Amino acid sequence: MTPRLKGSTLILCVSALCVLAVIVIAYGRPVVTTQSAAQKWNPRRVPEGTEFIGDQACKECHKKAFAQFARTGMALAMEPVAGSKVLAENPKLTLQIGPYSYEIKRQGKQSFYSVTDGKDTISVPIEYALGQGRMGQTYVLQHNGNFYESRVSFYDHIKALDFTIGSPRTVPATLDQAFGRQLGARELVSCFGCHSNGATTGQKLQLDKLAHGVRCESCHGPGGPHVAAVKAGEPGYKSVFNPGRLGGDEQTQQFCASCHRGNEEFSMLQSVGMNNVRFQPYRIFHSKCYSDDRNIRCTACHNPHEPLREDAAYYDSRCFQCHSLKDQPAAQGSAPSCPVATKECVSCHMPKIELKTAHFKFTDHYIRVVKPDEKYPN
Repeated sequence: MTPRLKGSTLILCVSALCVLAVIVIAYGRPVVTTQSAAQKWNPRRVPEGTEFIGDQACKECHKKAFAQFARTGMALAMEPVAGSKVLAENPKLTLQIGPYSYEIKRQGKQSFYSVTDGKDTISVPIEYALGQGRMGQTYVLQHNGNFYESRVSFYDHIKALDFTIGSPRTVPATLDQAFGRQLGARELVSCFGCHSNGATTGQKLQLDKLAHGVRCESCHGPGGPHVAAVKAGEPGYKSVFNPGRLGGDEQTQQFCASCHRGNEEFSMLQSVGMNNVRFQPYRIFHSKCYSDDRNIRCTACHNPHEPLREDAAYYDSRCFQCHSLKDQPAAQGSAPSCPVATKECVSCHMPKIELKTAHFKFTDHYIRVVKPDEKYPN
């Protein structure tokens, strides 16, 4: 089930023989784009045979963006275990769930994940650490030739272990169940496709080519043709994908939502209840002001090359792109002004929702007039 799109949409006219050029606006000027690989990139659908050249090639020309991006949550979406700040700063973590004792213990530059029922023990090195630790960190493990998601995760607010989000909060029936959840082939491709770069191609894993975290080419596609074009003196924008050229809905509900999850997964996300507050594209779709307008797309508020801004006042100027200020004449075509306040709009209209199972408060991207004591709007 997919609700109808609100607002205007960008219509792609496709004939049986050719794809017509579409005029989009990028950086205030018209750019003619075609449906080449550079304009069709999706980080979770990497074509088979795709070759990446690595971030260092990008750094040569994009020094500022490169330096800033290294501190973002996306860049830290997967930490190398050997250099993991979370694991190094928390060298011994334990948790008791019924008869099962969990331990994550640091030994040199490696951390080991163990669970025992008092008789038998499963202990393996942590293969991959997912998440920067701002909220928490979950672990991918190998056992008996299969990949598993750890049953327990680290949460920064409590500086301790607790059930991984989505895991049943009950006492496991067996030691194998206590260990973790086995990941299927599609889940693995999705997991590594969103938390790393180069690890998937043609819906298959190639972990020998993995680069930890979201990298430049994760969002912009393979950089080889772009570098070659620039060195040849040709316009670089034609040979690399730029999400900034996408229309509002296409960027939010297709590109960013490929990892952050959006309206295409409506039924599934609605079924998880309050847990869906973590999925911003899905939440913002239900906002009254949501449309194909570029002023409401993800990058209208967030610069993906910079660390997340957490001061509410920073986003006011974004709200005023559409809304007039209180007690001031409304510009033609502008949205209504707020009758209550003139600053820190998101503190009221995008409330922070505490997800107790995550030990964290998420900003709800369902923009609305929040009513006192309202139930979570799902």
